[in-house]
Order: sequence, then structure tokens, then C-alpha cells
Amino acid sequence: MKLSRKNQDIQLKIEMTPMIDCVFLLLIFFMVTSTFNRQEADISFSLPGVASQDDSVEIPDEQIIEISGDGQVLLNDMAYDGPNSSDMPELVDTLRRFRASAEANKSSAMVTIAPADDVRHQRVVDVLNACSAAQISNVTFAVEDEE
Repeated sequence: MKLSRKNQDIQLKIEMTPMIDCVFLLLIFFMVTSTFNRQEADISFSLPGVASQDDSVEIPDEQIIEISGDGQVLLNDMAYDGPNSSDMPELVDTLRRFRASAEANKSSAMVTIAPADDVRHQRVVDVLNACSAAQISNVTFAVEDEE
């Protein structure tokens, strides 16, 4: 007996539409989640460097800090901070810049303190603390000539 096949003309087909949909969804997903890196560009500029200085520039050898009787501090005839300021940030900043410029010129930073006769001792200590905060160790006191 011969068996007959009824389904000989049936061919297997793979539906491409769902596969194409899936591929497009994956493509969109990867495009949205990826980050695009820009190619590095050459920006031509030069960074500032440090130049050594062989010749010294003429700057004052010493700074004179005068303290008046009311507590006002004058550095080379310019008033710094208030008479009640014990931290003296303006004076410390100026003294740090003076020390840095003196070191750049290969000289020592020297400060002379000239207090008035009736100044409080605490104000002199405040000025000494400002010199210490600016890392200036060469500090002297001016004395008045008695005539």
C-alpha cells in the first residue's frame, strides 16, 4: 500500500516583517542610548611658564608699617584694615605679595614697625601676627631719636 502525502505542496515560510521590526527597534535603541564622542581637536595655545630672572628689579628694600595712637595701621603711608581689626587680612595679603616679589628678586623681605608712643601693645602684637602670617621673619622696630 502506498501512502500518499497530502501536504507535499506546503512550504515553510519565515515571516520577515516581525524580524525587520525587531531590528529597527534595536537600531533605534542603540542610537538613542549611545554617546557620540567628538574627535579631539588641536587647539594651539601655550601655557604660561616660569621664567627665571637673572637681574634684580629695583624694589624698596623694606616696608615701613606705622601704627598710630588710635590703632590705624599704615603701610608706606597707605591705611590698611580698620583700627579694630585684629586679623588684618588686607595687610597680610599685601605683605605676602611683598615677600613673593622680594623672593623673585632674590632679596630678603624686611619690615620695619614704627609704633606711636601711645599705641596699645596688643595692636603691635596684631601687626607682628600679620607679619608672621605672611611668613616674613625679618622684622625690626623703629625708634625715635631723642633730641
